[in-house]
Amino acid sequence: MTASEIGGPIAHGGNLSRARALFPHAPEPWIDLSTGINPYSYPHSPLPDNAFARLPDPALAERLKAIAAEAYGAPSAAHMAAGPGTQILLPILASLLGQGGKATILSPTYAEHARAARMAGFEVTETDDLDRLASADLAVIVNPNNPTGRIVSKSDLLALAAIMRAKGGLLVVDEAFVDVSEAASAADAVDAGGLIVLRSFGKFYGMAGLRLGFAISRPDIARRIEGQLGPWAVSGPALHIASEALADGRWQAMMRQRLRDDATNLDILLIGAGIPVFGGTSLFRFVRDARAQAIFRHLGERGIVTRRFEERPDDLRIGLPDKNGWRRLEDALKTI
Repeated sequence: MTASEIGGPIAHGGNLSRARALFPHAPEPWIDLSTGINPYSYPHSPLPDNAFARLPDPALAERLKAIAAEAYGAPSAAHMAAGPGTQILLPILASLLGQGGKATILSPTYAEHARAARMAGFEVTETDDLDRLASADLAVIVNPNNPTGRIVSKSDLLALAAIMRAKGGLLVVDEAFVDVSEAASAADAVDAGGLIVLRSFGKFYGMAGLRLGFAISRPDIARRIEGQLGPWAVSGPALHIASEALADGRWQAMMRQRLRDDATNLDILLIGAGIPVFGGTSLFRFVRDARAQAIFRHLGERGIVTRRFEERPDDLRIGLPDKNGWRRLEDALKTI
C-alpha cells in the first residue's frame, strides 16, 4: 500500500532537499524544473507597513473575491471561497458529500485528489476513460490535466455535471493551469449545481509560496467551505498582492505570450536532444520516453531537477527555467 493510499505524504515537485540527497555532487545553484510554476513572479507593489502586524481585513477579503470573480468568470463574489491554496480545499470538497461512496478521477493526474478522497472515506478509482466518471458519486477532472495537458471540452464537463447533479453527486474541475491553456473554464456554470471549480493563484503568477486558491460554486456551498476554513483564511500579504495581480490584464496578456514563447523554446531544446514532447501546457512539458529515468539522472547530476513519477517510469514533467537556467539546460541536453 502506498503513502497516498493510507493518507500519508506523497512525492511532489519542488523538493530540492530530496534532489540534493539523490545527487550530492551536483553543481549549485539548482535549476528546479520539477514544478509547473511560472519562473517570472508578478511584480507587485510594496506591501503595506502593517501587512504582517494586523489580522487580515475581512473587507479586503471580500474585495479580493469580487476581483477574482471578475478575473475567473464566476457569477459573483458570493460564488467564491478563498483559502490558503487549493491544496487545503481538497479534503473539504471531498467531505461535502459525507462519508463513503465512489470517487473516480480522470488520470494520470495530480495525486492529491485521490488522497483527499480516500481520507474522506471514498473508494477511489483512477481512469483515463472520461465516460467512467459518470458512475461515480464524486468525479474529479484536472483541466487542462497535470501532467499530460489533456483538455476536456466545456460541453463534456457540463454534461457530466448534469449527471452528477441529477443523482446528488459532485463534479470537481481543477483548473489550476487554465490560465495558460486553450481550455474553456466552467466557472460561469456553477449555479446549476453539481459542480465546483478550483482555481490556483500561485502557478500562473509565479507565487506558489503565497498559498492562495479559490473554490467556485453555488453561494450556499461557498459559505459551507468558508465556514470550515474559519476566519482569516487568506493572509494580509496575499490579499494585497492577489488583488493587484488578478486585476492586471495587461501583465496577464504579456505573460501568456512570454510563456508560450518559452514553451516553444523548451520544445526545440528537447526535440533537438531526441526527447519527444507528448503534451503539457506552456508552464510545463510532458515527456513519455523509455529513457525517462536515465534523462532524470543525467540532468540531476548536472544540478537540474525534473519531475519523475515512480508509478509511471516512462513519464517526465519538465518545467520552464528562469532566465539564468536556459544555457545550463541547453548544455546538459546536448550531452544526453
